[in-house]
Amino acid sequence: MAKVFIAYASRTNKTKKIAQVLKEIFEEKGHEADMCDCKEVENAGVLENYDILLFGSATYHGDMMQPMKTFLFLAEKANLKDKIGGAFGSYGWSGEAPQRIHDTMEAIFGMKMPAKPLKVKQVGQKPENLAPAFVDKILSAL
Repeated sequence: MAKVFIAYASRTNKTKKIAQVLKEIFEEKGHEADMCDCKEVENAGVLENYDILLFGSATYHGDMMQPMKTFLFLAEKANLKDKIGGAFGSYGWSGEAPQRIHDTMEAIFGMKMPAKPLKVKQVGQKPENLAPAFVDKILSAL
């Protein structure tokens, strides 16, 4: 059983909804999953207690939200090298945030990123339909 940590930055609760769906799927598969708004994390060291870390942000003006940027600077202080990671987020029309988070986790933190970022368009797509394949890809790295 893996310990999963899911942190998100959400503007209209769409990205929070994705985080909730991901948490439910991991728990249904028998894993322990914790989820929180990235603004709630004050100590980078707590991230080291997890096997899988998922970070998500809505795309706002072509970028991730400022709270996620701040969180990533904090997370950089933790030893996340070779941990399994994943990035996700919602978007209206452009959707750059999940890829930027993914690239940071892979290139800066040295994490294993077995899945492409999970990007859910705010209109017309449901996280319940897209998240299961994303989770399976993440779990394949265990």
